[in-house]
Amino acid sequence: MDDYLKTLQHLFADLRIGVSLCTRLPVAPAAPVNDGDVARASWTFPIAGVLVGLAAALIYRLAIRLQIPAEPAAALALATTMLLTGAMHEDGLADSVDALGGKTSEQKLHITRDSRIGAFGACALAMSILLRWSALLAIAEPRAVTVALIVAHAASRAALPVFMHLVPPARTDGLSSGAGQPPGQSVAAALALGIICLVLGLRAKGTMIGLVTLAIAGLVIARITTKGIGGQTGDVLGALQQVGEAALLLVAISFAE
Repeated sequence: MDDYLKTLQHLFADLRIGVSLCTRLPVAPAAPVNDGDVARASWTFPIAGVLVGLAAALIYRLAIRLQIPAEPAAALALATTMLLTGAMHEDGLADSVDALGGKTSEQKLHITRDSRIGAFGACALAMSILLRWSALLAIAEPRAVTVALIVAHAASRAALPVFMHLVPPARTDGLSSGAGQPPGQSVAAALALGIICLVLGLRAKGTMIGLVTLAIAGLVIARITTKGIGGQTGDVLGALQQVGEAALLLVAISFAE
């Protein structure tokens, strides 16, 4: 019985770490987070994604019920995700794309820590928002939008522990380096949760297309960042989440029920 309670306590602690890292929800553990705790808790990232997607879906459905047209309803849903996450993934996407303009690895890493946004980053951010907004409009039906949002946010975050496990950090300090390399059990659990969400939301064919899409996105981003800066950073993880979310919403146009 004691072992069972300890296991539940550890799982709940992981959940608090993962959700507090991925969102602005006030659930952070009272005790300081030690080295390796974030990596171990990375299996909970898809669960945090479910919460974000569910919140956005609730706002969308409420807006539609209040007779608000689909266009602003979709914008409100996206705004909800940005508010709930502090736009951390959008910031990572903008910084990562801006870094492509650097000539050396040092310049590129410096750009990712520059609070200013450049033309590349602004265009990438605009495209991300436009793609996600237009995908929600194409889906439109509230139940299907709910499924698409939950699946996209959960599965895109399930890819992050895999990426962290396979691609080394680009620097010795920073969010990604401090988080550490997720253990195999955490990676497997995150993948399992992501696949379950895909199967429940997009069925078998949609799941296969979604997984292939995420794999291609991960490989391309890994190639670019490994060659450009020597590995991944917190900003790169944010970029991967944004690309994965947008891609899965596009897949959901055809497969969300």
